[in-house]
Amino acid sequence: MIDRMRPYAPTGVIFLLILYFGVQALTGERGLLSHGDRAEMLQQRQVELAQLEDQRSDLELRVRYLRTDNLSRDLLEERARIVLGFATPGDYLIPVERPATAS
Repeated sequence: MIDRMRPYAPTGVIFLLILYFGVQALTGERGLLSHGDRAEMLQQRQVELAQLEDQRSDLELRVRYLRTDNLSRDLLEERARIVLGFATPGDYLIPVERPATAS
């Protein structure tokens, strides 16, 4: 019985490989049926990119106002208050514990 099936063994292995790769082509991570997941992930990444671009433009603007040739007194005062820990009598302070930094 096994001797009669031996010539068909390579064909069976090739059939199983084709079957495996066919299933992966349909349902795998980059398969044809996972287009909806990829579109959803792309949408999330585009939202994240837009947020990062807004954050970058805000930081670039703040850096531009801190340069010596175009110094903004309000921004400089704000940064000095944050760094030095000063406040005016009209400011509301909310104490926040900072995590200990390893030195």
